[in-house]
Amino acid sequence: MKNIWIINHYAIPPKFGGLNRHYYFSKYLSNMGYKVKIFTASKIHNSKINVFNSPSDAFSQHEEKSSHALKNIKEINFDGVTYTFLKTSNYKNNGLSRIKNMLEFPYRVLTCCKKFKKPDVIYTSSPSPFAALIAVRMAKKFKIPIILEVRDLWPESIVAYKGISPKNPIIRFLYLLEKYLYKHANCIIFTMEGGKEYIKSKKLENIVDLSKVYNINNGVDLDEYQKSLENHFEDFDLEDKCTFKVIYAGSIREVNHLNDLLDAAKIIQNKKQVQPKKIKFLIYGDGTEKKALEDRCNSEKIQNIIFKGHIQRKFIPYALSKADLNIITVRQTDIMRFGCSLNKLFDYMASGKPIVSNLQVNYDLIQRYNCGITTKTKSATDLANAIEQVYTLSHDSYLNMCKNARKAAEDYDYKLLTRKLNEIILSLDKKT
Repeated sequence: MKNIWIINHYAIPPKFGGLNRHYYFSKYLSNMGYKVKIFTASKIHNSKINVFNSPSDAFSQHEEKSSHALKNIKEINFDGVTYTFLKTSNYKNNGLSRIKNMLEFPYRVLTCCKKFKKPDVIYTSSPSPFAALIAVRMAKKFKIPIILEVRDLWPESIVAYKGISPKNPIIRFLYLLEKYLYKHANCIIFTMEGGKEYIKSKKLENIVDLSKVYNINNGVDLDEYQKSLENHFEDFDLEDKCTFKVIYAGSIREVNHLNDLLDAAKIIQNKKQVQPKKIKFLIYGDGTEKKALEDRCNSEKIQNIIFKGHIQRKFIPYALSKADLNIITVRQTDIMRFGCSLNKLFDYMASGKPIVSNLQVNYDLIQRYNCGITTKTKSATDLANAIEQVYTLSHDSYLNMCKNARKAAEDYDYKLLTRKLNEIILSLDKKT
């Protein structure tokens, strides 16, 4: 199987940040001799960019646009990996315009992909179930294997995060669609480790062969990460050696629950204890909740938090290298019992700095590698205490956590993860 199609509605190129999982898989599969084509939507998720109407200077010189003349298709090469963008409309937030976009993309897949040479295997990725459905149907038509990747437990996550009843007719339909996809996929790759447990919880093991269920976490490309450390930028707060820097880097949205961090920072600030170094919180990122959080800091006089704003992905490794501690806050839901594979976790690990998280999750890599502290509850007091616990570690204990974090990153290097994917692809070859 040398010709692979990756169909992912939200495959965001590295230039624009976000999820780069399939970029790295494509990069390393290509090194193994595979020919990989990524099909994705022209509207870049969580941005204002649509490659069909963005100005030409939106793309740097090393990214060459192809001369592809097919209607509704534009191919762009990003550092050796070609993305095939299918024309879709713009949207904001989660309104009707996004629903339109979610329906447009699978239609484009159906009408545009047939213009290319038939692949040997299709690799499709959630959370868009409609694109996955089209990919499964195409694989059946082509009589080739289909790999279904589950990065988000749709519709389970909608029920958990949005509070929608599982008896809602739309949710019932999505559960039936999920069941169909799991049944007809040749293999299922969950990014969370508890994929098999999830299938059992839904009583689907009678129709889903658990031997075809795998786990490949998200990860980090350590070669690229190391190179990115050279991308210095001026930031007085990062260089301040008189502070203990706690860094958050990522989206600032409701699901990230950064109010937890503000609560903990307020507790630490109000203790007014004598410290050799002041604990300072630096928040890098942007999102729908940023303004409200800034307003809260101003109104409650929380002065040990600084919102640094948007940061380009290429600068994240350098910023994290200056941290003394990296922080994770996420809204807690029941689906965390199946595990969680946060992208930022692996960037944090690669920085070689301890991590504090208030997310209680099964298969917790922070605990497994002893590279930080996961709080036992969601209370702000526990989070503040965990931060102060790392702050007061002995020099040797602190360095041991740093070493463990880097070891964890090495185990989740995308070179190793791609080898796991290659083994799965080869196993499909033997079964067909």
